[in-house]
Amino acid sequence: MIAAIRETGTKDLTVVSNNCGIDGFGLGLLLESGQIRKMISSYVGENKLFEQLYLSGDLELEFNPQGTLAERIRAGGAGIPAFFTKTGVGTLVAEGKEVREFDGELYVMERGLVADLAIVKAYAGDAEGNLVYRKTARNFNPMMATAGRACVAEVEKLVEIGALDKDNIHTPGIYVDRIVAGAKYEKRIERVTTRPREEKVSA
Repeated sequence: MIAAIRETGTKDLTVVSNNCGIDGFGLGLLLESGQIRKMISSYVGENKLFEQLYLSGDLELEFNPQGTLAERIRAGGAGIPAFFTKTGVGTLVAEGKEVREFDGELYVMERGLVADLAIVKAYAGDAEGNLVYRKTARNFNPMMATAGRACVAEVEKLVEIGALDKDNIHTPGIYVDRIVAGAKYEKRIERVTTRPREEKVSA
């Protein structure tokens, strides 16, 4: 779907995403084509172009603590216009925002996020739009699907209606407006942080 957005040539996009992909891949493709005006993110990742565009003033960036970003998306999808959190009080994150005291503690007000279009990637889905994600895809996708005025889901496997286990559906089809079956997925890891396995020697 990112490739399709790139082909439209639509400019001045504000994108809500945990990060902006990596150079030449994912949302990084939309950075390369100059289509993104502003990112609302919690992590800029390993994207060198992102860094260059931000430092040169060609890209707006609204930084959020990761939990705050997830809650802003969830709140937007739930119809909650704003909420208060302790995260960010007394830091740059709170600048220009309302700070209020509750029970002797300070909290900063954060606004819920709603988008014109939510695009989500799921492992499996059916023609009614019911979706199942795998592993870390559940971190943001379920909330994202609810926070768009329209939601388009791309799935690796498009299955028959009724084939998904009803107890394990992560996004009900009521939130999904369009569903497409994708192909040729490449799943890159931004940074490998595991150590090589140490060989055990028996004494």
